[in-house]
Amino acid sequence: MLSRRLLLVAACAVAAAGFWWLSRAVGDSGAALFTGAVAVAVVLAFVVLFEVSDIRARELAIIALLGTVSALLRVPFAAVPSLQPSTYLVICSGVVFGPVAGFMVGALTAVVSNFFLGHGPWTLFQMVAWGLAGASAPVMRRLGVKTGVLVFFGALWGILFGLITNLWMWIAFVYPLTFGSFVVTWANSIWFDSIHAVGNAFFLAAFGLKTIRILERYHQRFSWERTDIEDA
Repeated sequence: MLSRRLLLVAACAVAAAGFWWLSRAVGDSGAALFTGAVAVAVVLAFVVLFEVSDIRARELAIIALLGTVSALLRVPFAAVPSLQPSTYLVICSGVVFGPVAGFMVGALTAVVSNFFLGHGPWTLFQMVAWGLAGASAPVMRRLGVKTGVLVFFGALWGILFGLITNLWMWIAFVYPLTFGSFVVTWANSIWFDSIHAVGNAFFLAAFGLKTIRILERYHQRFSWERTDIEDA
């Protein structure tokens, strides 16, 4: 398991270095290719980790269910830009089931919800943004899963989500591709990112701890192993 992960990390590093060299040699088109390649590499890395993990069938089913529910939560709020309760459920899933499962719930959220709201180049970056929100959520266990920590984490990911998803617009419509042009692109969406951050804080404050407790009970219930008891 460890050797596979090291091999995967090494492969991603080599690929990133190659695309970085290409971006330096080709210019804007290379930078766009590099950005897209990194997003693809992140998704593929977590997919491979998910495939080689020892997740049980029951946990696999709940991960798929959580991804679907998270996606459906997004659809009714589509009329309100960036108000997305999906993020709160992705974060709660990552806290309980771990980084790989958290990433998969986030990635499924983007894929499934965009069947209703429309697919495009933004889907890949939404998969990365929601996925990383779920993958980073277990760090809160070291800080203590409390309402204040959840609220801060959710607000932070409201901003980071916008930072990541703005990459597709930057590489598709902005010229030249410089740090300054990216900052301007991101600044134009800060209002929507702020709505997302406030929404995350609200949903996690209101439902975060309750949702985590429910998911933990399910996780503990189906993590039991059957043992045979010999007759006396």
